[in-house]
Amino acid sequence: MAELGPVSWPPAPIRTERLVLRESEARDRTAYIELFASPEVGTYLGGHRHRDELERAVPAVPGQRPGVFVIELDGTMIGTVSLDRRDAERPGHVRPDAGEAELGYMLLPGAWGRGYAAEACTAALDWFAATVPGEPVLLCTQTANTPSMGLATGLGFTEVTRFEEFGAEQWLGVRSFGTGSG
Repeated sequence: MAELGPVSWPPAPIRTERLVLRESEARDRTAYIELFASPEVGTYLGGHRHRDELERAVPAVPGQRPGVFVIELDGTMIGTVSLDRRDAERPGHVRPDAGEAELGYMLLPGAWGRGYAAEACTAALDWFAATVPGEPVLLCTQTANTPSMGLATGLGFTEVTRFEEFGAEQWLGVRSFGTGSG
């Protein structure tokens, strides 16, 4: 993914009512491995990866790149939220020059169903809107992932198109700032 552009990284940690969004640290490595090894997390993301492969591949400080926030609850990583540039070669864009910002998130299954994804995504979107004013953000998810589609609409994303990618129907939504804060 391309970088976000003229964004100072990392920003100061973002605090919400229950969470902290921050840059990754070495103490997050085990949780990163759990996240990518989880069959539940991988259900709509092309499957999980094998733990032994992850143990070899995940760096000492994982996920350290602009746009990637660790979602922390009570001092422990429970997932990630990211804002990346959508690759121009992939289907689904709203601008002719492509390269729009795209929101992504993953949470460990034990953190599901408690509103943490909505809280973390709202905080990341608010940060992005303040940092890069007026820029739309995309969100893409499989149509079979009804919780993710519900979160997307709850965050203010509106459907742009559906298309086939990775062997499944994908839903692409856009959120233009000034249409609500999520």
